[in-house]
Amino acid sequence: MKTEDFSYFIERYIAGEMSDSEIIWFEKELDGNNILRREVELRHRTEEVLKKQDIITLRNKLLSIEKARKADIPVINSRRKVYLGIAASIAGFIVFGSVIFLSDRNLSTNEIMKRYYTEYQPTSGQRSGGAELNEYFTLGLEYFASHDYKNAALFFSKVVENEPKNMYATLLNGISNFEESRYNDAKKSFGTVIDDNKNLYIDQAQWYLALCFLQTKEEEKACMLLQTIIDEGGLYAKQSKKILKKIK
Repeated sequence: MKTEDFSYFIERYIAGEMSDSEIIWFEKELDGNNILRREVELRHRTEEVLKKQDIITLRNKLLSIEKARKADIPVINSRRKVYLGIAASIAGFIVFGSVIFLSDRNLSTNEIMKRYYTEYQPTSGQRSGGAELNEYFTLGLEYFASHDYKNAALFFSKVVENEPKNMYATLLNGISNFEESRYNDAKKSFGTVIDDNKNLYIDQAQWYLALCFLQTKEEEKACMLLQTIIDEGGLYAKQSKKILKKIK
């Protein structure tokens, strides 16, 4: 049984709603399942943080970590496989004959993202002031690592509310919103990092802001910012140069 199948039992276990026999059974499952045990521990820690803010109701909105990792796999029946096989053969000849033509055409936003975008990998070196804010930051990192960007943004935003000058938390909050397609919220975060002009995350903020402009069809702004990244020789200058060639 996969970890996500235990979601109902995890909630009942944390809430203390299980019978004695259910507790014995569930704790045996915990002993033999490291992923399940980690999720239960994270839920416990999240509960403690949320209780301090009197927002226990948010608990039911927290997504399963493993569910966030799960990819949807389409099911293809045997007849469709045959058709797809034939189509693939035909497509192969078409692609072979037109690859030179297609290589120079403009790319759509989705194609650009697939070709040039890689997910940001945060570091855990920086900490916030105070134990409670450190807990928020740590939880944000853990949710970010599990691709649960909705809850990552929730906790990073708590850090930013208390520490508006924390540019790393501001950047991660922006990236989390970007991954959730909340581009206007993401733009504000990246703009804050860039305007601060006294931090180590300006390159990342410029890159993500340019991607936001692409996603919101603000091509002129995207081109200007990509050119700035190229001119300044930033971390993303190489990718920016390639993208600029494809959208001009």
